[in-house]
Amino acid sequence: MAPELPGVLAWLAPILASYGYLAVFGFLFIESFGAPVPGQTMLMAAGVFAGAGRLNVAGVAILGFLAAVAGDNVGYLIGHFGGRRLVLRLGRYIFVTEKRLNKAEDFFRRHGGKIVGVARFVEGLRQLNGVVAGIAGMPWRRFLAFNALGATAWVAVWTSVGYFAGGHLPAIFHGFHRYQTVVLAVVGAVIIAALARWAWRRRHQRHAAAHR
Repeated sequence: MAPELPGVLAWLAPILASYGYLAVFGFLFIESFGAPVPGQTMLMAAGVFAGAGRLNVAGVAILGFLAAVAGDNVGYLIGHFGGRRLVLRLGRYIFVTEKRLNKAEDFFRRHGGKIVGVARFVEGLRQLNGVVAGIAGMPWRRFLAFNALGATAWVAVWTSVGYFAGGHLPAIFHGFHRYQTVVLAVVGAVIIAALARWAWRRRHQRHAAAHR
């Protein structure tokens, strides 16, 4: 028997009960290149199912990560090779309006490429993260590194919330949106610290190799 999902998650229960991991991958993948699909809500719901023993929590997290990164890279390719014209032409079918795109681009310009690391925690930017990075001409390797770190943090947070919180999800979700700025600052600091540590170690290794 499928676990009872609270509040806004309830309608996802029959979908998860019927399609399981495929639903998790599909929702997150499609959301990640611009479509207004509730991928984050699906991830939390899958976490509840995992907590009830209906899904494996590691399987949900791994598939969620792969779907998020793959979808963002599809968005990056569309933005990089097609530009704004193609994005807006295709956007008619997935509700990516010029207003939504302009808002995401403005956010990207104001905060720079590092915003890719925390974009998944920002509603609206999460769906257009890869598209905007592609349009802006951000180097793919740099995009991939920030994007993978951000996807790891995002999947870990919302899968864990669903897995451990269960029926308390509505209150937690409301609290997150209320204190979103603080949460983003903490997540951003962690991601930047991880990247700085990686860059320092890589530089140190190159320096040591040069003096051998």
